[in-house]
Amino acid sequence: MKLTAPSFWQGDKPSSLSNLLLPASKVTEALSHHRQKKPSLKVSVPVLCCGNISVGGTGKTPLALHILQKLIQRGHNPHVITRGYGGRSKKTGHIHPQHDKAIEVGDEAMLLAQLAPTWRGPDRYANAQQAIKAGADCLIMDDGLQDPTLHKDLAILTIDGPAGFGNQRLLPAGPLRETLAEALPRLDAAVLFGEDTHNIAEQLPKSLPLLKGQLTPSPAIHQLKGRNIIAFAGIGRPEKFFTMLREANLTILRTLSFPNHHIYSERDLQHLAQLTHTPNTVLVTTEKDNVKLPSLFQQCITTIKIEPTWHNPALQEELLDRFMSC
Repeated sequence: MKLTAPSFWQGDKPSSLSNLLLPASKVTEALSHHRQKKPSLKVSVPVLCCGNISVGGTGKTPLALHILQKLIQRGHNPHVITRGYGGRSKKTGHIHPQHDKAIEVGDEAMLLAQLAPTWRGPDRYANAQQAIKAGADCLIMDDGLQDPTLHKDLAILTIDGPAGFGNQRLLPAGPLRETLAEALPRLDAAVLFGEDTHNIAEQLPKSLPLLKGQLTPSPAIHQLKGRNIIAFAGIGRPEKFFTMLREANLTILRTLSFPNHHIYSERDLQHLAQLTHTPNTVLVTTEKDNVKLPSLFQQCITTIKIEPTWHNPALQEELLDRFMSC
């Protein structure tokens, strides 16, 4: 069973429960230090990693999708390397979007596979070699910032501005997989999505390129004007999605939050369908949730895609130039 992030992970002052779990965070810290001692193996094509140091939705998959689109537009043949978290299957290797299912291989992996050849599994180096044999001229990692196995030519930290780094403690006392201080020496750039309510920019070195932007909804959101909306999401921070809908001045009757990577059961689908019996009511969800739904159910809902928009777009192009010159 996948759980939602506990509320005590947020806030500037750690709670009593966080204090109680602090000794267990020492285990996370020790494992992190030990992991980074492993050797890093370089492959023959450049590798870019979109990663995070905190649990939950930071925008790394939308960023990876965006970078893939940009590289394809430039005439490159990028492939994706991902662990494929959230899927029920232990399948590794190449994902076939026509045959594989998101509930088996993972929602994020399926989204990526619909855009570019995607290789799933814990052995990222082995998958990278397979991707190169299949014609990849560059590799995009959607996760794996804490995995040193595959050498990264450009490592990008994704940060959710409104959430920040929570109480800045390691799991399970806080949301962090590793501290910012530990990650910084391995970073080449950072991406900050949304308002910087925790002054994250001030915690980053001035020398680290910082790309700032927003996750903007697709035009499909405008088609929902005048409709009664039941919104549901099983992502890192569902409230981000619901807030986006509210900011579009839509009529939200109800919101339903599910755990990240939630696999929708028949009972879930029946419940959601029952909520739309009121006239002029429509179900609305995220692209990440949509890929896990049965095809017949997909036809009955509206899916809102999101796309990064940049405050400093020239920096994005500079980073891609730098990446492809590696």
